Amino acid sequence: MIIANTLADGFVVFLTEAHSWTNDITKGAVAETDEQAESLLTAAKQAEQTNVVIDPYLIPINIEDGLRKPTEYREYIRATGPTVPIPS
Repeated sequence: MIIANTLADGFVVFLTEAHSWTNDITKGAVAETDEQAESLLTAAKQAEQTNVVIDPYLIPINIEDGLRKPTEYREYIRATGPTVPIPS
């Protein structure tokens, strides 16, 4: 998958199959081959060049019980939110 931040507000987003951006990890495109990953990364870098997103990069994920879970802790937090309760 490709993860990035939107330039306008800094939100975490994922690249979709249609090369648009979503904050819903379940709607992000999953690359199953190196060629697919390279194609997604190329599209993401084009969006970076037009100032839509910043710092797009590939992240590895596991699919467990139908849920997409980033394998790296940093990306897991970015995808799911803080690991501690936020005071109200």
